[in-house]
This record gives sequence, structure tokens and C-alpha cells, in this order.
Amino acid sequence: MARKILFIVFLISLMVGFFYYKPLFEKKKPEPSMLDRMPNGEFIGRLNILGVAKESATMMFFNKVSIRDFAAPEFLLAQAKGYGLNLQKPIYFFVNDESEWGALIEVTDSTKVRPGIERIRKNIDLKDTIVGQHKVHVIKSEKTYIAFDKKWLFIYKGNQFPKRLYHVKFAEKDDSKGAWKAFESEKTFRGENLVVYSNSKKLKKLGIETALFAHDSDSSSVYLRTYIRNTKPLGISYKDPGLSFESDQKMERLINIHLDVEKMRNDKSDPLYQFLAELGRKISFPTDAFFNAWEGDISFHQGGIVKVNETFVESVLDDNFNVTEVENTREMEVPGFSFLMSWNENQKEFLNQLFAKGIMRKVDKKFYLLTSPPLKIRQTKDYLFLHSTDHLPKSSISNENKGQWVHQGIQYGFSIDSIARHELFGTIQIPVRKHLKKNKLI
Repeated sequence: MARKILFIVFLISLMVGFFYYKPLFEKKKPEPSMLDRMPNGEFIGRLNILGVAKESATMMFFNKVSIRDFAAPEFLLAQAKGYGLNLQKPIYFFVNDESEWGALIEVTDSTKVRPGIERIRKNIDLKDTIVGQHKVHVIKSEKTYIAFDKKWLFIYKGNQFPKRLYHVKFAEKDDSKGAWKAFESEKTFRGENLVVYSNSKKLKKLGIETALFAHDSDSSSVYLRTYIRNTKPLGISYKDPGLSFESDQKMERLINIHLDVEKMRNDKSDPLYQFLAELGRKISFPTDAFFNAWEGDISFHQGGIVKVNETFVESVLDDNFNVTEVENTREMEVPGFSFLMSWNENQKEFLNQLFAKGIMRKVDKKFYLLTSPPLKIRQTKDYLFLHSTDHLPKSSISNENKGQWVHQGIQYGFSIDSIARHELFGTIQIPVRKHLKKNKLI
């Protein structure tokens, strides 16, 4: 009997020892980072929401935005902590197109996330479901999903949620995709609070190895700073100043370009050349003849109204109720525009091909470019001028590469800021006041 008792005690000791010391012999898998969990996308990026809020504070108060107190960094941080989210760390996101995007937020206390979900449910039709044994909250009308765990909260919109959730949930340490590794190694815009990165196949077809976009703002505008790196040397560079139209009160659109295109002219395999040639083929545009004649300066000015007579055919009934076709004219108002380009001794061949392909034509001493209104034409040794207005806008010598574009009463701007051997920096300006008014925020 004593032996049986000792044997039982021995077995119990072994079991206790096994379960006690088992963790010491097991190698615990290291925790994957937020980047390791992120699915790939055509565009990927990171957002420091507190940093963007701080950058935007001046704009918010200058324009007296109604929600400025709720967009303050202190308020956002307090709200996030209340719902177990860590906004002191970046939010990572990916975008494939308008129908698919996702974002991953770090969680500090998952027990606080559920009350936040319930608060959302009070205002939005949020349904619960199970995907891969994981509870998920769904806005069916928007195909939007919310899922969370002890370390993360995943927001997704699209048609591949099970696949994306599996990647987020079961990622392993150092499991980040190639695009995310390349993004993290980028030094350009490293300190910015909102950065978008792409090395997609669509860009690579254009010869673009990498594209980066960063956010900046002041009291009146948001600026999208742009960086492009080419796989081979760029076929364009800055050139000496040339003739440009100037901005005026009538201006709605203005583009001024002054580039040295000699390298691209001599290398028809250049991706930008190929891209422009592909666009030109849609209207049989003589791309080769254009580049042989073009000296790198283009200026386009749209503004004002031009009245033109449009000829149209209508069906009418005669006195005997027979249908006949009658040609009539009516006066219409169309935007006025002016165009100039610098050219060289190959100008004649370029113009001949425009006429031969029907892109430019002459009718009753008036010139037309595709469906344009009647144009006046003036040629010099160095420049071609086309304009539908009575007079050309004022012009001057400039080396700026920039433009302005008015859409729905809002004037946007863009510029090429610098060009290096493989790199190009640019800026897109987006005025905010009218957008804020449109959304009833001021």
C-alpha cells in the first residue's frame, strides 16, 4: 500500500514539474509588429493623426472651423485613451482603388474598445458576424468591417475581408511585405506626419520606381508634396527661360512648362515618351513630329467667353407633313483659350502632319483644332500661337514650371519644384476655405 501511495505521489510530482517547467522549455513566438500585420496595396502609408492635428491647428482656428475643438490633439488623445487606442503610434493604411482600403490602429486596452463599438452602433446600423472564428462588426451598406484583438483594431472596406483579416490576425514577426519594407527604408519624407507610398506595377510601366506623397498645410491651403524617383535617368530637365502667358482676372486655367526635352526626343524608349505616344495614338496625334519640332516651352491660358456660331441639322415638318432636314445656326458661348509653344526648323513638317491627320483644319479662312472654336494663328521662327479670343493674353519670359486650375470656383495650383537625374519634386496646392464651406464646417 505504501508503495502505491509513493508511486502516485511520484506521478503527481512529475505532472506538476512538467506543467511548471514547460514554459521554460517552450520558445515563445515574438510578437509581430503592426507593419508585419499590414496587407499590401497599390498605395500604402502611415498617419500620425496627432501630428496632423497639430499641423492643422492654425488652419482650423484661422478659418474658425466649427469642429476645431474636437480636432485638437489633446481632445483626440483623450478620446483614444478612453477607448483603448494608441494614437501616439502611427496608423498604417493601404489603398488599392476606390472600392478597397484598410487601416490598422494599435490597441492598448481591448476591454475599452467594445464600449466604443457600442457607441458607434447607436448612430450607425452595425451588424455582428463571425469571420474565421473572429467576431466582426459590419456596415453592410458600405461593405465596411471592424475587427479588433488585444493588440490591434482593423477597419476595412472592400470585397476581400476574410483574406485581409487572416493576414492581420496570423502574421508573424518580420512578415512584412516587400512594399512595406521598401517604404520603411525610404528617407524622403521620413519625418512627415502623413506619407503615402507606391511602387505599383502601373507606375513601373511609366518607368517610375517610387512615388511618395506627404501632407503640409498653412492657414489657407493644404499642400500635397510629391516625390518621384525613376528607374533610369529622367528624359527631362530645366531649360533656359522661355515665353509664358501671365495670369489675369479672366484666367480659369493656366499651365506654363519650360523643360529641356532633348534627351527624351532622342530616346523613344523613354517611359514618359512612350506614355505620351500612347495617349496620342487615340487621336492619331503625330508624337514623333511634335517632339522633333518642340523646343520645350508650352503655355496654355483659358479664360473669358467667346461667342461662336454652331451649325446644326434639325428635322422639321413642311406644309404637307413631310419630314425634311434643315441646316440652321445658333450662337453659343464657349470658354476662350490661348496656346503657345516654342519650336524649331521642323515646324513645317509638324503642321503638315496635323493637317494631314485632320487634327487641324482650315475652313473659310478659319482654323480649327479638333472640336475647338475658330482659331487665329500666328507663326514666328521660334513660336506658334493659337487663340480663340480676340487678343492674346499678356506674356513674359519665365522659367517657372507651374499651373493653376479653377474647378467649381476653387483655384488649385501645382508646380515642379526641382528635377535631378533620377528624381523630381513637385507640389499640389488645395485651398481649403471653400471646401470647408461646402461641407458646412464654417
